[in-house]
Amino acid sequence: MDKIADKRDTRLDRFHQASWNEPIIYELSVKGERGVLVPEVSPAAAAEAGDGVSSLPECMRRETAPDLPEIGQPQLARHYNHLAQENLGVDSNIDIGQGTCTMKYSPKVNDRLAGCPKVADMHPLQPDGTAQGILEIVWRLGELFKEISGLDCFSIQPGGGAHGILAMASVVRAYWEAKGENDRDTVVTTFFSHPADAACPIVKGYKAVVLPPDAEGLPDIEAFKATLKNNKVAAIFMTNPEDTGIFNRRIREFTRLAHEAGAICCYDQANANGLLGITRTVEADFDMSFFNLHKTFSSPHGCGGPAVGMVTCRKELRSYLPAPLVEHSGEKGYYLDFDLPRSCGKVKSFWGVAPVAVRAYAWIMSLGAEGLREVSRVAILNNNYCMKKILAIKGASISFPNHKPRIEQVRYSWEQLKKDTGFGTADFSRRIPDYGTHYWSSHEPWVIPEPFTIEPSESYSKRDLDAYCEILAAIARECYEQPEVIREAPLNSTVHHTSHDYFDDPDKWVLSWRNYKQKYTGYFQPKKK
Repeated sequence: MDKIADKRDTRLDRFHQASWNEPIIYELSVKGERGVLVPEVSPAAAAEAGDGVSSLPECMRRETAPDLPEIGQPQLARHYNHLAQENLGVDSNIDIGQGTCTMKYSPKVNDRLAGCPKVADMHPLQPDGTAQGILEIVWRLGELFKEISGLDCFSIQPGGGAHGILAMASVVRAYWEAKGENDRDTVVTTFFSHPADAACPIVKGYKAVVLPPDAEGLPDIEAFKATLKNNKVAAIFMTNPEDTGIFNRRIREFTRLAHEAGAICCYDQANANGLLGITRTVEADFDMSFFNLHKTFSSPHGCGGPAVGMVTCRKELRSYLPAPLVEHSGEKGYYLDFDLPRSCGKVKSFWGVAPVAVRAYAWIMSLGAEGLREVSRVAILNNNYCMKKILAIKGASISFPNHKPRIEQVRYSWEQLKKDTGFGTADFSRRIPDYGTHYWSSHEPWVIPEPFTIEPSESYSKRDLDAYCEILAAIARECYEQPEVIREAPLNSTVHHTSHDYFDDPDKWVLSWRNYKQKYTGYFQPKKK
C-alpha cells in the first residue's frame, strides 16, 4: 500500500493523517484523578449565600454525584488533540470542497465577539430591559438586511436555511387563510432550487409543481405559464442563482407573471454570495426572501451547527411573520413585539441564535457597502477562474455548457471520466482525503451525471484555488494512469471505505457513551452476545 501511495504527484503537499484509535473519555477515567480542584467556599460567602443546596426543593436534589470522567489536565488535552488530529478542520486545509455552507471567511475576531460573556452568558428568557445590547445588535442587523434586500421588515427567528423557507411557507399559509382564499393549493418551484423549496410548502399542506430546466438550464417559462392558468397558485419559491451557478436573467418575467396570477413571490437567497451589493430582492420584485446568516455572513455551518435563516418581507406581510419581532421605539427602547394577531406563530423556541447574529453584524459592519460588493466580485471571479482550470482537466465537463459564465458556483460532471475509466464522483470523494482536503458529496438533485459542485467564495487566494484544482487534476490523472491507487483509496486518511449497511443496523447504532459501552468493547469491537 505504501508503494502505491508513493506514486502520487510529489508537487502536491504530502499528507498523512494521524490515527489514534482513541477511546471515549469515560474509558480514560481513573478514580481520584483531577484536572481542576475547585476551591472551598469561603466562610464569608457561605454566610451570605448559604450552602447553595438546601434552598432547592428536595425533589430536585441529586441522590448521587454526577457520573463524570475523572482525568488529569495533560491526559484531557491529549485526548482532545488526538480527536482533532483525526479530523480535517477549517484551519488545517483548503476547505473549498466543504461545499456551500462552510466555505466562507469567518474571522476569528468574530468568534471572540460572539463568545464574550455579555453574549454567551445571556438567557433567552431575560426581560427586554436587561437585554438591550443584544436586541440592539439584532435590530441594527435587521436594518442592514432591509438595505441588502430592499424590503421593509425582518424576522431573525428561523434556525437555518430550510427553516427560513418553512417560515416563508408558513407566512404564505397564514396570509391566504386570512384572505379566505384556501382554494389556492399549489406552489411552484424549479428543478435546481433547493429541495426544501418544494418540501416546506408541502409540509404546510400545498402541492408543489417543479418546473423543468430548458436547454439553457433556466426554468421553463412555458411550463410556468401553463401552471399559472389553473388560478390556484398560492406562491412561487425560487432559488436564484440556482446550484448550477446559472442566474435566471428572466426572473422579473417570472415574478410579473406570478403577481398577475395573484401569487406571492418567495426568494431563496441561499446563494447570495455572488449578488451582495449588486442586485437585491426588491429589484427582482419578490415579496419575501431569506438569507443564510451562516454561510454568506460569516458563521460556519458544517454538520448542521447553529444557524439563522433571516427572513425579510414587504410591509404588507409583516403581520404574518413569526412572533415576536425585534423592534425599537424611543419610549420602549429595543423590545420583542408579540402583538401580531395574524402571525403564522413561532417557528422556533426563541427568537434567533444570538452568536450567529453577532458574527453577521460584525462581518457586515467591518466590510461596509463597498466591501459587500467586493465580496461578490471576488466570489464570481474565483468561481469563473476555477471553472476555466477545471474544464481543462481530462474527463471533466460542465452542466448546460451553452450557458456561461456562472455566478458563485458551478455544478460540474465527471461523466466522461466515468465512461473512460469506470471511476466517477464517488471515487473522487474517497480519494481526496488522501490529499488532506474535502470534496462536497451533496449534489441534489442528481440529474447531472456524476455531478460535483465547487463554490470557491471570496475566502480563497489564487494559490489556494490553484492548489485545489491541481488536486482534482491529480486524481483525474490517477483515474486514467494509476487505477489501483483509486481502487485502494483512501490510503493516508483516517477515512475508510464505508459500508452504509452499517448505518441501517440498529444493533450497531450508538447515540450516547452509555449506549457505546453496552454494545462495544475496546475500539468499536462489538461485544460478544
